[in-house]
Amino acid sequence: MLRERMAEDLKLRGLAPITVASYLRYAQRFAEHYAPRSPVRLGEREVKEFLLHMIEEKGVSPSTHVVCLAGIKFLYQVTLRKPEVVERIPYPKRPVPIPDVLSGSEVERLLGCITSIRMRLVSTTMYATGLRVAEACRLRPGDIDARRRLIHVHLGKGGRDRQVPMGEKLLGLLREYWRIARPEGEYLFPGDAPGRPISPKSVWLALHRAARAARIRKRVSPHTLRHCYATHQLERGVNLRTLQAVLGHARLETTLRYLRVLPEHVAGLKSPLDVLGTPEGKLLR
Repeated sequence: MLRERMAEDLKLRGLAPITVASYLRYAQRFAEHYAPRSPVRLGEREVKEFLLHMIEEKGVSPSTHVVCLAGIKFLYQVTLRKPEVVERIPYPKRPVPIPDVLSGSEVERLLGCITSIRMRLVSTTMYATGLRVAEACRLRPGDIDARRRLIHVHLGKGGRDRQVPMGEKLLGLLREYWRIARPEGEYLFPGDAPGRPISPKSVWLALHRAARAARIRKRVSPHTLRHCYATHQLERGVNLRTLQAVLGHARLETTLRYLRVLPEHVAGLKSPLDVLGTPEGKLLR
């Protein structure tokens, strides 16, 4: 079956489970859209019509459009070995919005309004370490190196492992959580289904409810906590290259976008005209 073939090809590429699931989901929606005709018999025109259908009738966001097209491209380029079908279909330009960032007091209020200890701890871990929500949800007890104050992230985005520092306060909270909750199974934050970790969607819902309870009007999602970690670390003077490594960014340009959300850096920037004729101006050679 075509879905099984594509699933095997995706796993052989070593893609993250969430990427595999997304590519399969949109490739399947594409196939179902034209059923009973097989994707093998479809061409560039049908792919474009489906993408337009997703944009105009389903109202998908630009980021979802990118994932949808990526799944279809993988289907044709790798599984069906018909790259000519999709080679002339470009990816859309993704808008790069300035992320909403909470102040330190807002983060405290938000976390304090999460009633479930499990949800509160996975959210606290994201803010304390900058982990992505999927990385935090999949943590295992063995990933916590208490002696060295490190968390080992296995197969992060792009299939890369990394080590992330954690502070004494988070370690204490995790120990208290372990003492009270006694999580069973292989995951530090187990989900409701046996043998499965807590789901990113459930974390999103918990944060959404907490934001309302805390009367925070900014957009809040699990990724907001990662944005807050990065921005607050830059405000404390953490080096960009260090932050890039901790966040697991493949490119420094991705980390640099957090400078856009530091208005005091822009507001406090002196014009070179203002320093001419001053001792500081002697540096301008």
